[in-house]
This record gives sequence, C-alpha cells and structure tokens, in this order.
Amino acid sequence: MGRKGPDKHLKRHQSPMFWPIERKAGVWATKPKPGPHSQGNAMPLNVLIRDELKYAKTARESKYLVKQGKILVDGKPRVDHRFPIGLMDVVTIPDTDEHFRVLPDHNGKLRLQPVSVEEAKFKLARITGKKTLQGRRTQLNLHDGQNLIISAEADSYKVNDVVKLKVPEKEILEHIEFKEMQHIVITGGRSQGAQGMIIGLGPEPGWKKTCTIRTPQGEDIRTLLGYVFVVGSKQPVITLNAGEGQ
Repeated sequence: MGRKGPDKHLKRHQSPMFWPIERKAGVWATKPKPGPHSQGNAMPLNVLIRDELKYAKTARESKYLVKQGKILVDGKPRVDHRFPIGLMDVVTIPDTDEHFRVLPDHNGKLRLQPVSVEEAKFKLARITGKKTLQGRRTQLNLHDGQNLIISAEADSYKVNDVVKLKVPEKEILEHIEFKEMQHIVITGGRSQGAQGMIIGLGPEPGWKKTCTIRTPQGEDIRTLLGYVFVVGSKQPVITLNAGEGQ
C-alpha cells in the first residue's frame, strides 16, 4: 500500500534557500507545520531562534525556549517549534524586550527588522480575497491566513488593499488603499526587497497585471502587481530600514 499524505520530514538540502542553516551540517531540518504561511515563504520558530537570532545552540535548546512561551508572534505566545514565521509577522521576545517585524529582503530572503514597542502592537495584512456572507456581512481574506468579518463600509475594502491590525485583538486601525502614489515594498520576484512608490498600473488583465514602482534613487521597476505590498500613503506606517522612524 502506498504512502498517504504529505511528507512528515524535511531534509536540509530541500529546505528553502533563504533559511540561515548549514546545508551540510546534518541530514534533517525542522519542517514548518501547516499554518498562516506556506513552507516556501516562511521559516519555523526553531530555525528563527537558533540560526537567525542565535539564542540557542541546538534544536533542543530552542525547543525549550519556545515551549516555555517566551516567543510571541503577533502578540500571542507560540509553543510549537514548527510554527511558521512569514511576511509582516511581528515577533516579540519579552525577556530581552526585543521586537521584530519580518520583511522581504533581496535574493528571495526574509529579514528581521527591529521595531519599537509601539510599532510591535500592530501588523499589516494584505487583502487577498473577499466573500459576501449572510446578513450583509463581508469576509476579508488576508495574506497570512486570517479572515476578518466586517459589516460596515465593506465596499471600500478592495483586493490588494492593506489593513493595519492591532495585535492580538485583530482590530482594524487603518485602511490603506492600493492605488498610485502609495508607498510600497516588493515581496517577490527579482526586485524583492525594493521600496518605492507606485507611479503606474499596467493595462494587462487578470493575474498578470503589472505595476511600475519608482525607488527613492529614481529607478523605475516594473513588477507583477501580486508582488506589491502597500505600506503607507503619505509615508510608510512601519519601519523599513535600520534607523528609520515610523
């Protein structure tokens, strides 16, 4: 009888290239559990604590820290060392008073951006879909697997718009529209990690629609609309670079 279901294990040489692990140091790697982010776009808490932040030397030590509830993701303690950490997640370590936001970096990587205590109280989530429910309510599907039910001003929320959510309450603090002259960060493709402002939307229909971005250096980048994540109107509402204020 053949095997059923997905593989329960992950070999190191098959892990995503942006994971900061040594490919030849062993055979196995921690496989992220199914959750808010796909395996190709996230790393498990175990890898984050041991290999990225260097707070543990072994997987056993990092598991111990996680099991004690010492790591908060979006304001909630996560006790599973396989929990996936991905784009725009807010990671908090109360014992060291450190706060990080996960942002896209060049060459398909993810990076941890240190943020202030106040900024760690919210996250940005992109609207990837909408669904009408009974009672004139609307469900917003977000990029991190969350679903929000709203009843008022549902028509003003469009796919590709971004909502600023208070964590862990999931209360909408701000609605950022996807349109020209908005500040963005590119989350995929060969220009991943670039920042700039939308100066034009392509005429292509469907999922291949493109977007033209102008960087602070004056360079124009054309990329798929699906790779563009709005982060602010007049200015970014999150810290994007080291030393940059909100």
